[in-house]
Amino acid sequence: IADALKNANIRASDVNAIGITNQRETVVLWDRKTGEPVHRAIVWQDRRTSARCDALKRRGLQRDVRRRTGLVLDPYFSATKVAWILDNVRGARARAAAGDLVFGTVDSWLVWNLTGGRVHCTDASNASRTMLFDIRRGEWDDELLALLDVPRSVLPEVVASSGVCAEATIDGVAIPIAGIA
Repeated sequence: IADALKNANIRASDVNAIGITNQRETVVLWDRKTGEPVHRAIVWQDRRTSARCDALKRRGLQRDVRRRTGLVLDPYFSATKVAWILDNVRGARARAAAGDLVFGTVDSWLVWNLTGGRVHCTDASNASRTMLFDIRRGEWDDELLALLDVPRSVLPEVVASSGVCAEATIDGVAIPIAGIA
C-alpha cells in the first residue's frame, strides 16, 4: 500500500475506498489472536484432496453438493483444502474447535490484515466458491460443514460484494473497505 501510494504520488487521505478482488479458491487458516497462518496457503490448483473428493463421489454425494452449492465435488474448491489443513497440521483441529483459528480465502485474509484483525468477512461470490455455502439460502451449510468436519466458528461473516464491510487504517487515516469480489 505504501508503494502504491508513493507511485501514485498521493496520500492515504486521498483514497476514498478500498476494493478487493482475489483468486477465490486459495485457502488460508490463521490464528484468531496473532493473525499467523498455521500452514502455507493452499492454492486453487492444488490437487492434494483429490482422493477425498473421489471418496465423497463414491458415497453418492455429488448431486447433493451440486444442488446446494452449484459446484462439482472437486479439490479446486476450498472445502476439502481447509479440512485437509485441519486434519494434517498438528493441533489445528483442536484449536479450531476451541475457536482459536479462522479460515478464509485471500479476500478474508486481506480484510483481516487491513483491519488489524477486527473484521473476519468475505462476500457471497467468494463464499459460493468454498463448497460450504448454500447458494439458494445464501448462508453457510451446516450439513456440508458436518460432512467435512469444518467447525462453523472458523468461517467468515458473509457480507455484500458492494458496500462498506470494514475500515482499514492506513497512515493513521480511516479508509472504508467498500467492495469484495
